[in-house]
Amino acid sequence: MKRLGIIGVKLGHSFSKQYFEAKFSNENIEGYSYDVFPMPSLDNFREWLNVNKDITGLSVTIPYKISIIPFLDELDNGAKAIGAVNTIKIINTGGRQILKGYNTDVYGFSESLKKYLQPHHRAALVLGTGGASKAVGYALEKSGIPYQKVSRFKAGDVLTYNDLNEEIIKINTLLINTTPLGMYPDVIGFPQIPYDAISPSHLVFDLIYNPPETMLLKKALAQGAIALNGLEMLHLQAEKAWEIWRDSY
Repeated sequence: MKRLGIIGVKLGHSFSKQYFEAKFSNENIEGYSYDVFPMPSLDNFREWLNVNKDITGLSVTIPYKISIIPFLDELDNGAKAIGAVNTIKIINTGGRQILKGYNTDVYGFSESLKKYLQPHHRAALVLGTGGASKAVGYALEKSGIPYQKVSRFKAGDVLTYNDLNEEIIKINTLLINTTPLGMYPDVIGFPQIPYDAISPSHLVFDLIYNPPETMLLKKALAQGAIALNGLEMLHLQAEKAWEIWRDSY
C-alpha cells in the first residue's frame, strides 16, 4: 500500500482526503490510501518521514508551503521560481528518501480563473503574502495581469488594508483572497476592504472552498460581482499532484 496525505497545522477544513478516497473508489485505483497528518511544527518532519517510509507523496497546506522548502532535496523549476511548494514526491532509493517539491496551485488557479476573465479585468489585488499568494502572483505574471499584494503589515511595495480605498478597489477589478480569513470553522471572518466599491465589473476569487460561500463572497455577490470559490482549483491542483505521484513509480 502506497500512502499519500496532507500536512498542515489545522486540517479540519480540508476536503483532500475525501476527494482522493472518492477518486480511488470511482476509478478503481488500488494500492493507495490518502490520510490527514496535522503537524504543529516541522521540527521533526524528516524524522517523522523516516519512520513512515510507506508515504510516497504529500500535499502541503497552510502554513507550510514556504517553510517546507529547506526540508526538501530538490525543487522543480516552477516551484523554484514561485518560492512555494504544495506537492511533494517522495522516492525511496538506495536506502534513503529523496524529496522533490512541486507547485500545482499555479495550474489549479490559472485553469479555474481563465474561463471567467474578461478584457476589463486588467489589474488585481492579491490579499495575503503567504505560499498561496506566491503561486497566484506567478500565475498572474504569466497571464500579463499586473497586481499588488495586500497584507496586515507594511513591507516594500505591499499595501496594507488601511491603504485600500474606493479608488484602488475600482481600478483593480480582479480581487483574489489567499488568506484563511473566513475558512471553516471561523466562517464569520472576512478581509477588511471597502466592499461598497465592488461593482458588477469585479471578479472576486476566494481560494477558500470550505465553506463554499465565504463572507467575502457573500459581500461581493451583494454588490453584483462575479464570485468564485476555490473548489475547482482544489480539484485541478489535486489531479496535477496525482499525475506527479503516479508518474514516480
